[in-house]
Amino acid sequence: MTRDELAGLIDHSVLKPEASAVDVRIGADVVREWRIGYYCVQPCWVATAARALAGSSSCVVAVIGFPHGCERSAVKAAAASLAVDDGADELDMVVNIGALKSGDAVAVRSDIGAVVRAAPGVVVKVILETGALTDEEKRLGCHLVRDAGAAFVKTSTGFHASGGATVADVRLLRAAVGPDFGVKASGGIRSLADALAMLEAGASRLGTSASAAILGAIA
Repeated sequence: MTRDELAGLIDHSVLKPEASAVDVRIGADVVREWRIGYYCVQPCWVATAARALAGSSSCVVAVIGFPHGCERSAVKAAAASLAVDDGADELDMVVNIGALKSGDAVAVRSDIGAVVRAAPGVVVKVILETGALTDEEKRLGCHLVRDAGAAFVKTSTGFHASGGATVADVRLLRAAVGPDFGVKASGGIRSLADALAMLEAGASRLGTSASAAILGAIA
């Protein structure tokens, strides 16, 4: 895999709550310099990121319901619509983790569907927070993500105490959604070896704040 090919699979993230406007613009500079495919930011910074990347081929990604997923579905849907209006090309929403752990398939499917309907034609990735789930809950989450019309299932926010992406979880998600559905590994991916391991396990997209270090390790 070439450096440009890997860069095209990366969602470079600047998501810390203390990130400033300067931090967001520096992140955009990283995306431009390394020709990274996607730039993931908090909703309040979508317009800033979109302006900073104007004229490039990189897409802006907004997180929704981040990092806990506990907002009501109507709030998530409104946030999704506003993010798209501000220039978001994709959305990474956090599932209602408590509803998923409760086995409430109707609530989880409805929560995801509300965001999908609020942003027609926009790629929606659904963060399951796999470290907080049993394998059975992960599989249920995958099926509900597909049923609700989203495009990707994603491992983690990177902000939960349970940890980030693992090779085992990426393999489980890939097996659950099949070969043609999106799987994003995110959380704790800090080296080229980490990135390649996640891709080998079945990830089709990588979320990381260590993009420059990863890409710079390719000769």
